[in-house]
Amino acid sequence: MLTLATQTPGEPEVFASLQGEGPSAGRPSTFIRLSRCNLACVWCDTAYTWRFEGNNHPHRDALTFERKANQVTLSEEDAAARIAALRPRRLVVTGGEPLLQAPALARMIALLPPPESSWHIEVETNGTVAPPRALDMLIHQYNVSPKLAHSGNPAELALIPERLAAWSADPRAMFKFVIATPDDLTEVLSLQQAHAIPSQRIWLMPEGRDSETLQSRSRWLAQICSEHEFNLSDRLHIHLYGDTRGT
Repeated sequence: MLTLATQTPGEPEVFASLQGEGPSAGRPSTFIRLSRCNLACVWCDTAYTWRFEGNNHPHRDALTFERKANQVTLSEEDAAARIAALRPRRLVVTGGEPLLQAPALARMIALLPPPESSWHIEVETNGTVAPPRALDMLIHQYNVSPKLAHSGNPAELALIPERLAAWSADPRAMFKFVIATPDDLTEVLSLQQAHAIPSQRIWLMPEGRDSETLQSRSRWLAQICSEHEFNLSDRLHIHLYGDTRGT
C-alpha cells in the first residue's frame, strides 16, 4: 500500500499539470504526491503531508492538519491505474519524502502499462534517504533538494555527507537548492566543493509561495546563477495557479 496526500478530503493527490521547478520545468507531467516526511522545513508549502495533530515542529503558518482528511492509502494497483488514466507519461513522484515508501513505490511503477520505454520517471527527494536497488533501477531522474540551514532542520539530519556524495556521483541526480537570501550561497558553495557537485547539475530556486516574492528574489538570484554558472529555477505552478494543491 502507498500513503498519499489528498487534494480534497478522501481524494488522492494524483494529477496532470506542468512541472513547475528544476530541470524539467514546463514539461507536461503526471504527479503523485506521497504523504509523510522525515524532515520539517519551516517554510514547507506541503506541510499537509507531515504536520499532523501532535507534531510540534516549527512552521511559519503554525497550522496542523487532520491526518484523516489529508492522508489516504491506495493499493499499488489503484495508484498505477490512476496514473495511467492521465495522459502525460512523464511521472513525477513527489511528497513529502517519496523514498520513505520505496518498496511500494517500486511495485507501483512496475504496474504501469507498457511499453516501459514510454515512461520517464522522476523522483523528488530531500536527499537523505538511499533508494533501494529495486526502485533505483526504474528511475530516470532524481530531483534532489538538500535542505539548507534556513529550512530549520539540523544539518546532521538534512545534510548527510555519504548521501550527498552518492547523489553527486549519480548523473541522474539534479540538485535544487531553495534560496531565501543571498547569504545562502555560502552554504551551497561549501556543499558543492565538499561533494564535487558539477555546476551544470545545480539549480537555485527562490523560496516563496507567491509571484511577487518569487520575482523579487529571482532578480538577485539570476545574477548569482550567472556568476557561478548555476541554473535558475522558477516555480511556474505558483505563477499559474497560486499556492494550491493538485497543481
